[in-house]
Amino acid sequence: MAGNTFGKIFQLNTFGESHGQSVGGVINGCPSNLELDFKMIQHELNRRRPGQSTYTTQRNEADIVEFISGIFNGKTTGAPIAFFVKNTNQQSEEYEHLSNAFRPSHADFTYFSKYGNYDFRGGGRSSARETLSRVVGGAIAKQLLLKSGITFHAYVTQIGNIKATKFNNISLDKIESNPVRCPDSEAAEKMMKLIDKTAEKGDTLGGVIFCSIKNCPSNLGEPVFDKLQADLAKAMLSINAVKGFEYGSGFSGTEMFGSEHNDIFNSDFSTQTNNSGGIQGGISNGQEIYFRVGFKPVSTLMQSQHTVDKEGNKVIIEGKGRHDVCVVPRAVPIVEAMAALVIADHWMRINKRDF
Repeated sequence: MAGNTFGKIFQLNTFGESHGQSVGGVINGCPSNLELDFKMIQHELNRRRPGQSTYTTQRNEADIVEFISGIFNGKTTGAPIAFFVKNTNQQSEEYEHLSNAFRPSHADFTYFSKYGNYDFRGGGRSSARETLSRVVGGAIAKQLLLKSGITFHAYVTQIGNIKATKFNNISLDKIESNPVRCPDSEAAEKMMKLIDKTAEKGDTLGGVIFCSIKNCPSNLGEPVFDKLQADLAKAMLSINAVKGFEYGSGFSGTEMFGSEHNDIFNSDFSTQTNNSGGIQGGISNGQEIYFRVGFKPVSTLMQSQHTVDKEGNKVIIEGKGRHDVCVVPRAVPIVEAMAALVIADHWMRINKRDF
């Protein structure tokens, strides 16, 4: 199976399956002598982990990360950083009824078509449990970039048809003040009620996450195939359940005149507007980089669904097990992590390799 490595210089390779012994990763290209805050890394994992509230899957995993190489006396050595997180609360028996059936909108059929087999126990490699490795890698990338003042903040702006409208004085505390990670408290209450009602019906929801990257220098990215926005798009679209990505003015920019859309320069090279989303010609321009990521509804329903088995026979499957009604709140740290991996990779292309 190819395609398990992300990045060119600051690289993350991930391994493991949802119901295997563990999941983990190897980080290559991290500079030496970077002092790590291990509490911060664990905090990021805690933001992603299952069972953190009644609005997430009740699979109860502690998700404690263990590092086994590349770190000495709390600092990176420049060698590959290997880590893993043990799976301790699998309930594989809940998936036995799916051993011969393809779940609608899951990766079961495509994996079977490509590899001749598929792991029906939670999806194996296609499970969102793989993303915890990204969160660990992203947490280290964040610490690397914080040395240059670069910060990342993401939050939920929409779940189902409920949209947030109030975005004044957004802070991390405000984002984390409710289980759906929406800074608009009124919208958050409506989102939680919608999730509750949807759960009662055995159905699921999607939504939108907004992400902001601040204090990037005006030189990250390459002008042709490695455009910064292209790498951000690839990073976001590699996250489970993501169906859409737009940066800057996005699709709304198609409705504007060029005279409205152009970002006029100030004498200090900042711009009066930021329809470009902090990127021009594939390279960061020093302004805030911002984008939106759209997530589909979770494919696993607590309802009966028509599908087919491996022989093409029509069958009905029943939803069982512990699953998120809406993955969007748990995906906030994943979006931040993937953004950090992209920026760290481009930052390493133009900066020294150690501290």
